[in-house]
Amino acid sequence: MSRARCAAVLLPLSLALAGCSSTGPPADPAPAKAAEPADSPELTTDPAGSVVPLDPDAEGMVFDPVTGLLAVAVRDPDRLLLLDRDGATVREVPLPGHARHLQLAAPGGPVLVPAEDSNSLVEVFLPDGAVRETPVGDYPHDAARVASGQVLVGDEMGGTLSVVEDGEVTTTLTSQTQPGGVAVVGDVAGVVDVGAFSLTTYDVPAGELLDVVDAGDGPTHLVADGRGRFLVADTRGDAVLAFSADPLEQVASLPLAGQPYGLTYDGTDQLLWVTLTGTNEVVALSTACEQLTEVARLPTVRQPNTVAVDPGTGRVFVGSRTTGQLQLVDP
Repeated sequence: MSRARCAAVLLPLSLALAGCSSTGPPADPAPAKAAEPADSPELTTDPAGSVVPLDPDAEGMVFDPVTGLLAVAVRDPDRLLLLDRDGATVREVPLPGHARHLQLAAPGGPVLVPAEDSNSLVEVFLPDGAVRETPVGDYPHDAARVASGQVLVGDEMGGTLSVVEDGEVTTTLTSQTQPGGVAVVGDVAGVVDVGAFSLTTYDVPAGELLDVVDAGDGPTHLVADGRGRFLVADTRGDAVLAFSADPLEQVASLPLAGQPYGLTYDGTDQLLWVTLTGTNEVVALSTACEQLTEVARLPTVRQPNTVAVDPGTGRVFVGSRTTGQLQLVDP
């Protein structure tokens, strides 16, 4: 049962315009680039909780509540680290390319690892680290499994979506410009297009595009919450946006300065954890009510591009892309 309430109560955490022109219509403006996390400043406050060494370029992280393992993608060389909940390495799994986002196919695994520069989806099974590699589209960025079992992979640089089933691509969808974050509500997948600044929903088993809406000034990632909504980090727009899945429409928004980027959802406490790369902070937003409410804010390690949570204990894990450290924060 959720411990969240519809109130903003702090959690008990310890811690230049161009000149006039002459002839013809104005030229079309150049398309905006995809939003990126801020280049985080030097720390001015010690991180909350404890900090342990990790490995270079830590980015992409997910916690499995069944095995109690934290999966973290690192580089030089490209590997998936399987850690215990205290940050000690249990196993290292070589990867064919680097990864920026990880998701669980289901509690207990496997871990879905879009290995970007290898154009492959790697499924890492838990707890033994066995792997299955599936060739997908160009530069896979994020992946999620729908209720019926198919995995939707966003091929960021190819502008495609690969539907994977039993280790094979069964369908390729071509309706995206530059797919970024992926999340699911049942058999419906939401995909953030970081080139078109939109959120699109798909019936994955049917291979059908359902709807498209605008999603802010520069969205990057999203997760689904326990209310069946898609929660989007509008990184350039300094906000978190909430969308209902059916019909697809924006139902809430919360300004959040600091270029929000990394997201993870705690279904037990109905909390969305959001990293602010411009300020080296992580913020907890309650999703228990229609509107999003900030309930906690903590200082983090530098360049907190990625975050995960243990829904059983509430422990929050933050990874630093700059220092290769792991931060652990307990409620």
